[in-house]
Amino acid sequence: MKILQKVLDDCIKRNPGEPEFHQAVTEVLESLEPVAQKHPEWVAAGIFDRIIEPERQIIFRVSWVDDNNVVRVNRGFRVQYNSAIGPYKGGIRLHPSVNLSIIKFLGFEQIFKNSLTGLPIGGGKGGSDFDPKGKSEGEIMRFCQSFMTELYRHIGENTDVPAGDIGVGAREIGYMYGQYKRIRNEFTGVLTGKGIPWGGSLARKEATGFGLCYFMNAALRDRNESFEGKTVVVSGSGNVAIYAASKATELGAKVVAMSDSNGYVYDPEGIDLDAIKQIKEVERKRIKEYISYRPNATYTEGCKNIWTIPCDIALPCATQNELDLDSAKTLIANGCKAIGEGANMPSTAEAIAYIQESGILFAPAKAANAGGVATSALEMSQNSMRYSWTFEEVDAKLKGIMENIYKNASAAAKNYGMEGNLVAGANIAGFEKVAQSMYAQGVAY
Repeated sequence: MKILQKVLDDCIKRNPGEPEFHQAVTEVLESLEPVAQKHPEWVAAGIFDRIIEPERQIIFRVSWVDDNNVVRVNRGFRVQYNSAIGPYKGGIRLHPSVNLSIIKFLGFEQIFKNSLTGLPIGGGKGGSDFDPKGKSEGEIMRFCQSFMTELYRHIGENTDVPAGDIGVGAREIGYMYGQYKRIRNEFTGVLTGKGIPWGGSLARKEATGFGLCYFMNAALRDRNESFEGKTVVVSGSGNVAIYAASKATELGAKVVAMSDSNGYVYDPEGIDLDAIKQIKEVERKRIKEYISYRPNATYTEGCKNIWTIPCDIALPCATQNELDLDSAKTLIANGCKAIGEGANMPSTAEAIAYIQESGILFAPAKAANAGGVATSALEMSQNSMRYSWTFEEVDAKLKGIMENIYKNASAAAKNYGMEGNLVAGANIAGFEKVAQSMYAQGVAY
């Protein structure tokens, strides 16, 4: 980098001890160097400096009482990153790893992901270091209510519309929405991922996983390939992983492995998704229970080695930086032809560089996993109209959005002399729309 190196250096200096955030900003700015060369007016207007600085960072205490009547304290976050093209939009993550660096990296990525959908939504993210695992229903409800008791004053249907993320599903959204409604005395589309009877959208649960496969299918089609007859490995076993596996299977692939944070299961006959759904969505148990449903399957402690299983297509759908350089080398040595990111930033920078050098298809998260937020925006549209679409209507809109994201990312890469580089293409296509809006809206003095 030449023009943007100082922007990156200043960012790292201003935000010490935030490695995930530094990683996300570095990757984006490296892609945007040719954009800076083409648009000196954006450099002069400070667009690049401004876009990496959140418009607002909110950190707050979350106090709640556990089942033993002991007061517990967690930390809550909401980073409202960029509202140039619409209200802040991004999930709430509940996980012990959550800190400001994680939330900022996720919020920064969300700016470009949301822009790529073509829908009028800005970027934001939130969460807490609260761990819902092992907590009772009552404890989770009380935490969510306490969390929303502070968050409510910072959000709104035209200001900031949170959704779910890791640790936040329909149950947690329900508790948060109920508390918001009690405090504000209004029924609005302030959260997405709501239950169907009270404003949710059909296909929202499936959207990120389905969208990943729609994007991958469009990219594979450009290479005269498809999911048909391919062996697929999917990391994770949450919503994204389950419905990516489901759609890949529907498109003719055989999914042979899935994981959770404890380990992974390998089923050479093909993963039984009904069993996975029963274990994860109904019983809320660990994936090792799968072998009680399928005795011929094997369970291995530790999730990293899932990438040693030979496959044609790898879909990392668990968490950030799960696919490192060694894993990338192993996948490619074993014949992997395509990798699509379903989680947020699941591949390390070193892994991405190696994958791109190998020439295989690589679909970056901010483009490939945008289906969830796209459908959340469709939920917002339905809420605004006081109307709802059928599953088939939402799914068709989702498919069109994801295919269009691939088309735009691919075209942007080609326009800037980096044909086939979907990392750069997604960053550029997402950035240009936001930059144009920021430039038109001027600088506040």
